[in-house]
Amino acid sequence: MSETIAGLIACEDALMFVNAAITSTGQREFHHDAREQQLSLSFLHAYMRENYRDLYAGALALNVNDTNAMLIVFNLLVHAGDVDVESRRREGRLIARRLELLPQHRVYHLFGALRRAGVNNRRTRAIIRDWLAGRRDPAFDAVKYRAGVKSAARHAHLPLDGELARFLFAPQSVKRFSTPLFETWRRAHYEQAALYELPFTVAEGFAAKYGIPRERFLERIEPRMTRLERFRLQENAQVGETSAIRRNTDLAAMGPTRLASYVLSLTLDDRSKRRAELTGALRSAARRVAGHRAGTWGRVTAVLDDSHSTSGSAQKRHRPLAVAMAGHYLLEALAAPGAYRPLWLSGRTDALLLFPHGPTPLGMRLLDALDTAPERLIVVSDGWDNAPPGLAADVLRIWRSRLDPEGRVAITHLNPVYDASGYDVRRLAPSVPTAGVRDAEDLPALVELARFAEGRVGLDDLRGYFDEQAARFLGEPA
Repeated sequence: MSETIAGLIACEDALMFVNAAITSTGQREFHHDAREQQLSLSFLHAYMRENYRDLYAGALALNVNDTNAMLIVFNLLVHAGDVDVESRRREGRLIARRLELLPQHRVYHLFGALRRAGVNNRRTRAIIRDWLAGRRDPAFDAVKYRAGVKSAARHAHLPLDGELARFLFAPQSVKRFSTPLFETWRRAHYEQAALYELPFTVAEGFAAKYGIPRERFLERIEPRMTRLERFRLQENAQVGETSAIRRNTDLAAMGPTRLASYVLSLTLDDRSKRRAELTGALRSAARRVAGHRAGTWGRVTAVLDDSHSTSGSAQKRHRPLAVAMAGHYLLEALAAPGAYRPLWLSGRTDALLLFPHGPTPLGMRLLDALDTAPERLIVVSDGWDNAPPGLAADVLRIWRSRLDPEGRVAITHLNPVYDASGYDVRRLAPSVPTAGVRDAEDLPALVELARFAEGRVGLDDLRGYFDEQAARFLGEPA
């Protein structure tokens, strides 16, 4: 019996960490500041690394966000002496695969952190060497991330030669580069026209140096911008700055959550005027994510949080509401045709015109949702039930214990906000599985993961799940 209890505790610890690693980025949230978030995350990382190192490394194969993936890699490499050879090899494969998926600037930041921490063992140098060797366009990286490439090359003792070495360490000694991008960078130091042939972020620095008006610069550099750069600029910049590039943005190519964030950044009037375009893009993105699962979830009712707390923070503006909005369109695609019922906490019915407002009457909306007799009930909320407080927990307790003890209705709570004081995402009731969510596109996988939070499966089952996900992540036989 003691082993069973220990296994259940370990299972709960691992799920608590996964929830944190999915939702928290160490930034300010509505209820907790950045310092609280960072301290809470640091403790969980240290606790997991010391007590469940295999599960800690295995989390790299799950839907953890980039911030926590970098922390896991950093901690595994810093504390590399306490594992056997086979475990070290497994960790190395997971690290290498995860680095392939991370944005380049984050990887260079990680390498810089390893250098500052004095981590320079053979495995670390091999990981840096192999990652740099796998870059598709070394010249592009050298121009766009010049400081990061220089730091990584020095730290890993890489034998650089030829133009790359001269560009990184002594560009002033070269009168003309044969590599076109290096030569463009050199010319941009004294020729304004050349900067428009450089990557956007590099060209920005030269534009500031020459004092080029922002709007004129954006209009001319637009062909060199990536789709993500164009989208971020539209999402965050002033309207006047983005008028030159707005007409070229491919909204349907974006993921549902990022697209929902963009929609929420628009005024209500803009959303109304572009209703057909925006709704079509959101539904197209949702169908793409749903894939073969589209229409397979039967009757689905969703309780979706659009209360005041979904405004997020200055660093994560409207993020919780964006997850709920994207989740709404994805659940619509997953449900059987005509069998989806969304219930927003505010009582509003037009998903495109949502904005954060009002209290969080989760208990009342759960009563409405259960009255629709769904096969699945999905709740997307930060869990701060306050109108009245505690009603949601009572509704779910009575439902599970008296009205539906057989579990005919599959209820899952997905929470997009990390509760730093509780070291986990806030739960609605012990009888309802809860999982952290950062991107709505991970919703199907997280509903599967949440079943481990019901307390009916132990550590062996969870390890099996982690191993299965790791094998899939690495492209190996399960």
